[in-house]
Amino acid sequence: MATPIPFPRRRFLLAGGATATAAGLALAAPGIGVAASAASPEAVLYHRLLLRHTRWVETRWDAAAGRYPLADFGFVSVLGNAVLLTHGTYDADLAGVDRETLADHTVRTIRHFAATNFWATDASWGGGGYEWGGRVFWDGTFESYFVAAARLLWAELDAATRAHVDAIAVRGAQYVAGLGDGEDPRSGGWSSNGLAGGYRGDSKIEEMGAKSMPLATGLAYHRGHPDAAGWREWLTRWLSNMTGLPSADRDNDTQIDGRPVFEWNTAQNMYEGHVVENHGTYAPMYQQSTGAYPGRNALHFLIAGAPLPDVLSLQPNADGLWRTMTHLGTAAGLSSHPMVADRYHLYGRDVLPLTWRRMGQADPYVARSERMLAAHLEPYLAYPPENRLTKFSGEPKYEPEARAELATAYLLHVWRDRLHGDVRPVSETRYWASVAGATDYGAEVGLVGHQSARALALAVSKAGHVKFAFLPEHDDWLFDVSGAAPAFLPGTGLAVTGRRVARYTRAADGFDGSATVLRFAAGSAGYATLPTGAVVYATSGLAADEGRLRLHALAMPGVRGLDGDRTFHGPGGSVTLAPDGGDGGVDEVRFPAVTARHVRILGARPATQYGYSLWHVEAYAPGTGPDPGPGADLARGRPVTASSADPAYPPRHATDGDPATRWAVARAERPRADSWLAVDLGAEHRVDRVRLGWEAAYGAEYRVQVSADGAAWRDAAAVPAAHDFAGNWLNVDDRAGFVVRGAGHPIRVTATSATLSAGPPAPLVAEGYPAQRATRTRALAATPPPTTDTPGVTAALADGYLAVFNLTNTAVRTTVRTSTRTVTVDLPAASATILPPEPGT
Repeated sequence: MATPIPFPRRRFLLAGGATATAAGLALAAPGIGVAASAASPEAVLYHRLLLRHTRWVETRWDAAAGRYPLADFGFVSVLGNAVLLTHGTYDADLAGVDRETLADHTVRTIRHFAATNFWATDASWGGGGYEWGGRVFWDGTFESYFVAAARLLWAELDAATRAHVDAIAVRGAQYVAGLGDGEDPRSGGWSSNGLAGGYRGDSKIEEMGAKSMPLATGLAYHRGHPDAAGWREWLTRWLSNMTGLPSADRDNDTQIDGRPVFEWNTAQNMYEGHVVENHGTYAPMYQQSTGAYPGRNALHFLIAGAPLPDVLSLQPNADGLWRTMTHLGTAAGLSSHPMVADRYHLYGRDVLPLTWRRMGQADPYVARSERMLAAHLEPYLAYPPENRLTKFSGEPKYEPEARAELATAYLLHVWRDRLHGDVRPVSETRYWASVAGATDYGAEVGLVGHQSARALALAVSKAGHVKFAFLPEHDDWLFDVSGAAPAFLPGTGLAVTGRRVARYTRAADGFDGSATVLRFAAGSAGYATLPTGAVVYATSGLAADEGRLRLHALAMPGVRGLDGDRTFHGPGGSVTLAPDGGDGGVDEVRFPAVTARHVRILGARPATQYGYSLWHVEAYAPGTGPDPGPGADLARGRPVTASSADPAYPPRHATDGDPATRWAVARAERPRADSWLAVDLGAEHRVDRVRLGWEAAYGAEYRVQVSADGAAWRDAAAVPAAHDFAGNWLNVDDRAGFVVRGAGHPIRVTATSATLSAGPPAPLVAEGYPAQRATRTRALAATPPPTTDTPGVTAALADGYLAVFNLTNTAVRTTVRTSTRTVTVDLPAASATILPPEPGT
């Protein structure tokens, strides 16, 4: 368990949370040390990002209503505003709005939504008509952000608004404490499963954390209330149980509020390996909740100048949960997402959990994680759509929530830096060394992870997410391994019928590594991960698309490798490709003009497990359209048919001209690659381009087809453009090298994918190497591979390590020969082994 942070048991801010004078919010509270320039580099950055993000906030201002919007909780942007108005140096040029205007918008919004919250709308509190709040899930979270904003600007609020804010804090806490371990009937089906929790598929970590927030909000500002003791009791119970693991808690006598953990905890919310599942799979965002909820709650005690409850820094099992995330981590300081694609690259929502672990639990390793994430944040904010903290996935409400959490992270830095000094990060070398090694999280979790100094490798056997993933240099902006991305295996829909894992440790075997073999109805595939960061993939031949890797090819200056294209080296030379579609967003696909009445979008590969969804399909004649010059969209309002549709998102939405409506495939059809949508233009037209507005469920590969009669189709364009290398090796950006043996087919690349074998199913071995120049990859490809004397048994020699795979259904004894050694190996059915280099080699 982490060493508790020695926050002094004294007030941090002025009474009542007042942090500014009534005259224009000019000064912060005495003694807080609010000058951003005096704080850590992260505090300086977060303050600057909040200023820039204010440009987005102001686009949400409703001048007619005189407030930020209720929709998607847009009004909780006021917490970020309140921080900027009370801390640091305000820069109107960065914010895009003068300070006085921002203050006016903020106070007017607080006044309105304080009066219309559920808890303030009865006669005793003098509130207005009900608009929002009152549900534990998830209104309590947004009420917490809102109360924090009001408390920072307490001196600027009138007496009635203060009373309404107090009502939110007091009555919310009373309500949650009154529920005990029961559920909130106002929250629909959301449940923490009482105090028992859950861990298979749907952890209750987040639900228990949500129950803590109204309690912390009330307790921090109303410690003298008659019910405060009960609020504290339930706050401690929910925050302790949210990370409950009975096998660890039964013997944990760490004192929290004078009682040992084993007296508090009854829940199991994680697997024994300190892995949290949600949506049926390993879910890093939910595992991060172990830092998000304590950080959100701590904010209130710091504003109120109250002592922090013990449980915030003594949270049971937090050390193990954070080690798992780092062990499976990336160069951005965050866990990889090998299963669930939701909330992937959603950086604005990832800051606070890291900050709390660093500042609240004094963890120098997560301090390095936070610094690594911080290095990505400014380029991320500048990437279109600009001045947004959440992109690529998630829900609209995440944007104001991310602003609130970034503001909280900033304040945690300022207060910690002022009172105790920064928690300094360990070096990056020490960081990766601390989590090096391979871990098998078990067949039920379906995950094997191997972290090394040069790469992260993952073997996933969870249904719907089956893959062997490879992240050279820990970079999840190079190869996309999230969600349903297939990585080395040809498809994530394969049903695993058997799984065998061999794990190697430095202490017992002299090296770290893993060898995994998965069985399927049509054959087997294996994956060896080595301490050098290299990997070896072997298959008996499962499908036509063996070894497909998905790449990111964005232009995000400031993030390594994201310069808008990818350079591939292979036999015969090199090619640099820029995305021409297949990367989401709006694709404008141009092709030689054709005459057609019907236009069809035929999928070849969906980018996510959600299939395909289009906001709009537009078609244009040569010389018309939005670019260049004015012109008519030939598809607007025309009839549409599709291979399938979700009832809520019918085909006609793709041509109705409404930017808020879309078509989506039927849920049951999401796994299909060849779903389609076709538009009848009403008559024959000359057409030379289409514009497709993809939702997050976009086509990574697809074809634009045309027809005269809607029956016979011909291709007008294939997206994206491809290049074939006739040979057995490929190098990507001099950052990853692949040697493919046994395929006998061209290696095909696009700007966003690499297919290591594009032919009929056949046995194949692929070696992957991190951080390697093309000359080295070419030399390795010329080296003869090992041979075996048993059909169905294959081997590879990578960085001196010999990986041997038995891909048959029977046990074998086989002889393996390399240029320097001959060994005899016994292997059970569908298994693999790794032999280290011979001494002296």
